Amino acid sequence: MVPSTDGKTDNPFLDHAFFLALEQSGCASARTGWQPQHIVLTDGEQPLGLMPLFLKSHSMGEYVFDHGWADAYERAGGSYYPKLQCSVPFTPATAPKLLVPSGDPAVRAALLSTAQQLATQRRASSVHATFVPEAEAAAIAADGWLRRMDTQFHWFNRGFASFDDFLDTLSSRKRKTIRRERRDALADGLTVKWLTGSDLMEHHWDAFYDFYEDTGARKWGRPYLNREFFSRLNQTMADRIVLMLAYDGPTPIAGAINFLGSDRIFGRNWGCTRDVPFLHFELCYYQAIDYAIEHKLAVVEAGAQGEHKLARGYEPTPTYSVHWIAHPGLRDAVADFLEHERLSVAHEQLLLDGHTPFRKGERTDH
Repeated sequence: MVPSTDGKTDNPFLDHAFFLALEQSGCASARTGWQPQHIVLTDGEQPLGLMPLFLKSHSMGEYVFDHGWADAYERAGGSYYPKLQCSVPFTPATAPKLLVPSGDPAVRAALLSTAQQLATQRRASSVHATFVPEAEAAAIAADGWLRRMDTQFHWFNRGFASFDDFLDTLSSRKRKTIRRERRDALADGLTVKWLTGSDLMEHHWDAFYDFYEDTGARKWGRPYLNREFFSRLNQTMADRIVLMLAYDGPTPIAGAINFLGSDRIFGRNWGCTRDVPFLHFELCYYQAIDYAIEHKLAVVEAGAQGEHKLARGYEPTPTYSVHWIAHPGLRDAVADFLEHERLSVAHEQLLLDGHTPFRKGERTDH
């Protein structure tokens, strides 16, 4: 999937194996509204650039919300779907979307123009590239696409030697709160195991899928990912996965899946079969921090949304997407909306920055 010199990408979600697992398991398919339309530019047999792309009949599983745009266009008599989505399905993690090993801007421009031509051929209303790096968003916006900004919450490792070392940078009240939450989460003798690589077995995935299915059913009605997907990941990407399971004796009762990049850990899905106070925070946020400190990883990306992460040492971090819209009227309306939205998001981030739990003088730019 990804042109590479060493066969392994910095970001696990750009691995060919990740896309293959999504598509071969049927999670990302025409039937689910994610029809692969990937663009590959070549010079003979040599790949020059790649753009992961899907033809979509809905806006689910994207985490950058355009339902309002779709509703407005439909009310005006247009057809918003299908659209083209340049993203990693079901994955709100920033990663390059115009994959050009040479860095040649002409290849990048060719990918964008090809996507626009494909949109016309497929009668798609628009093309959307979501969770792109800031520099990539700026470069694509310079080609006339509309830029959008949002907020996630990431944890940054400032050379901490231990979790207590991290806690020492927080206000006294926040330190006490986090210590109490961690104590209460495991108060009944629960234990947590980190499983990765050859330690991951199918019975672990059976347990995790039960947790994931329960949470997915309550959130979306139908989980995006199926059981086969996780087995395929286990066969091809086990060394890039950390599955954190909470046990009551020998019985797993909750779990969170994380993916490993070159300098960070990405928290993704979680679930449980028993409601334990603060266990969600423990497995998804505090254990990820523990892992990052122990393995000297720079960042924990804990997924989309969640202002509650702020009180737990996760900091507001901008995310970016870019959008090409064919209809001039809809494009102008969206451009006006995004101009106001960007101002609102920037203001919100300033306010959030003022409510981080760090002691005065402890936080530095990341």
